[in-house]
Amino acid sequence: MNIEQALQATLEESSRYHTFEKLSEILDPEIIEQGFQQAGIATVRKRRLPLEAVLWSVIGMALFRKESVWNIANKLDIMLPGKNPLVAPSAMVQARQRLGDDSVKHVFNKSAQSMYKQQSFETWNGLNLLAVDGVVWRTADTPDNRKAFSSGSNQYGDTAFPQIRMVCHMELTSHQLLSSEFDNYKTNEMKLAERLIERTPDNSLTMFDKGYYSLGLLNRWHQTGEMRHWLIPARPDLQYEIISSAGKNDHIIELKTTKHAQKNFPDVPETIKARLISKTIKGKSYRILTSMTDRLRYPGNEIVELYCHRWEIELGFREIKQTMLDSAYHLRSKRPDMVRQELWAVLLAYNLIRRIMTMAATVTGIWPNQLSFSSSSMAVIQYFSSVSIMSPGNIPIHWQHLLDTLVLFKLPARREDRRYPRWVKPKPSKYPHKKKDASQLN
Repeated sequence: MNIEQALQATLEESSRYHTFEKLSEILDPEIIEQGFQQAGIATVRKRRLPLEAVLWSVIGMALFRKESVWNIANKLDIMLPGKNPLVAPSAMVQARQRLGDDSVKHVFNKSAQSMYKQQSFETWNGLNLLAVDGVVWRTADTPDNRKAFSSGSNQYGDTAFPQIRMVCHMELTSHQLLSSEFDNYKTNEMKLAERLIERTPDNSLTMFDKGYYSLGLLNRWHQTGEMRHWLIPARPDLQYEIISSAGKNDHIIELKTTKHAQKNFPDVPETIKARLISKTIKGKSYRILTSMTDRLRYPGNEIVELYCHRWEIELGFREIKQTMLDSAYHLRSKRPDMVRQELWAVLLAYNLIRRIMTMAATVTGIWPNQLSFSSSSMAVIQYFSSVSIMSPGNIPIHWQHLLDTLVLFKLPARREDRRYPRWVKPKPSKYPHKKKDASQLN
């Protein structure tokens, strides 16, 4: 090789871009670096698999569900130049262990906070609509996973797979996750919800399922920041004292806290003031309990119907499990630390897709949850697949084309009269049912 060919090869190699560098529009490299620093790990760019590349590979595990981690790394072209065009599978295993799970957790939390601050969401009377709910994940059945996460049990013993209990905080108009906590399956969901209080944004209304009724939890949620309101269905046996009324369906009430609540939450007072609103919808009576006691600012006739938006978080869980993870029965990782890493990467990948959908919807003035997640996710995954072969100069064109494409996936308006009552379906049997009894066989 002469000097001219050597200089040309050096120039081409120095100008080469990699996928994790091209995707800075989706996930800010500064957020990745801050997450790594908070986790106490160093970025070593001399390796063929720097930590940024390994992070994108575990994100790819959620996006390319049927591909191995080794194939994902090669498919996305995230390795730095080396003698061999491919990376060894053992190198990917070691790289994931080097990355750890805390770094992915910190990147998810920082990116979620950044996404929330950068976007302007639809509000109700100046409050962002949020929801908190729980979800359960299955892991591979290994002794280490069962010891770390435990499992459910019945009269016959433990269930087949170890499970993880998670609680998420979601913005309802965009389905973007604000924060999440998960732990052992036997951990109480309200204990996990307590960990979300410090990261709850101000000027927000968080909706809870009726299972989260705890005056200590709700009081701390409301008092920690500014204008952090909550809303929850009232229990049928709710004991209260009416302070004032604005008609028969709107009351300011006083609730007495129990000794148990005062023990678990030392900051909770003996009595809490709340608002109880009742409304009859299609012949059925509903009662809602909320911290929004200002009747002039928060109309009572809208609050009860507002609670129907809480179901958006259930749709978000379905999008992650069924659409993005292809209804996989359990997570693919075998070790507890790798399971936690994979789970944080799943949440991060879901947020990245949802952020792109939010950016596309903002231009047209529609809500991001009005776009089809299944169609949008396929378009985003296709972009991830092809970005490695794109010329850096053409990336803005392809990026704008992606945003324009997502707008085409607008869902039809939801029908208000649709009902899906819950049913307990019998477990299918692999054996045929005997249609005749023994007396009819002769």
